[in-house]
Amino acid sequence: MGELVVVTGPPGAGKSSVSEHLANGFNPSALVAGDGFFAMIKQGYILPWLPQARRQNTVVIESAAAAAGRLTDICTVVYDGVLGPWFLPTFVRATGLASVHYVILLPPLDVCLERVQGRIGHGFSDLSATRDLYEQFANAPIDSKHVITESHDHPAQLAELITRRLEDGYYRYALAGSGDFD
Repeated sequence: MGELVVVTGPPGAGKSSVSEHLANGFNPSALVAGDGFFAMIKQGYILPWLPQARRQNTVVIESAAAAAGRLTDICTVVYDGVLGPWFLPTFVRATGLASVHYVILLPPLDVCLERVQGRIGHGFSDLSATRDLYEQFANAPIDSKHVITESHDHPAQLAELITRRLEDGYYRYALAGSGDFD
């Protein structure tokens, strides 16, 4: 049975680049893009950072988690998406797993803003939402061991760092009372 590694953070943190390198380091592996689950909604989509999107976000997060959790039956899975600590218990429950590895990429805000502003062909470019999401991640109640603040390392180097720390369970997160450690 494979492991599930969640790579998250605000827009512009480098999630997709690091996740791609990370997934390519495992064989067999799968890369589950959380954005793809939000893109499935074709009519009636609510911007996920708006308060009225709570129900939509819960259903989408649970769907993505169920898919990612199921795939661990055949491979190591890297989940790439905005998954704040406020949604982590919902996500873990929906995976059906006892625990996941949870990694937050949190480079400085100016790095995230510069990356978002410089994107070409990417569906997200809202600098205000980037700032808001950044602040939510920066102020979230989560053990600092889950947070990587390096911003100048190449995504492959960050993926190597994450892989080394996975081996000893450094990023493991389990729901309280699950018998595992967080």
